[in-house]
Amino acid sequence: MAKGGGKKSAAAARAAANRLLADNRLARHQYDILETLETGIELVGTEVKSIRAGQANLRDGFCLIRNGELQLHNVHISPHTHASGYFNHDPLRVRRLLAHRREIDKLRGQLDQKGLTLIPLNLHLQGSWIKLTLGLGKGRKLHDKRAAEKDKQIKKETRAALSRY
Repeated sequence: MAKGGGKKSAAAARAAANRLLADNRLARHQYDILETLETGIELVGTEVKSIRAGQANLRDGFCLIRNGELQLHNVHISPHTHASGYFNHDPLRVRRLLAHRREIDKLRGQLDQKGLTLIPLNLHLQGSWIKLTLGLGKGRKLHDKRAAEKDKQIKKETRAALSRY
């Protein structure tokens, strides 16, 4: 038996405890992300089970600040399959995000600028807690998207060329 066998299982447990649950890949294409913020999210039990099963869709989501609270809108979390209809949650309900007052005030000041918006980037586990990463983004125009795609392609080709030598 090899030494350090227990360390592999501990590393695997840490990786499983910090895994990605849902990702909004389209957001990074449509927006220039200027700043990110990790927040908690207020969920009910069936939502937690559905998210852990990978049943969350962040694609059309956005965040607003109402009554001094961060709110997550238009994020679809599918109803849990093993729960009855009475105990299940509404898939598109508005969810409260948990952040410090100072962070919310800073975001409010930045959102007052023209063209900036808060978008959900990913849902991930941090220990046993489900966290949401928000991005403060500025919408890209079509020519910006093309330029970004071209730069990405050039970087990919140079990496491939360097790996051959």
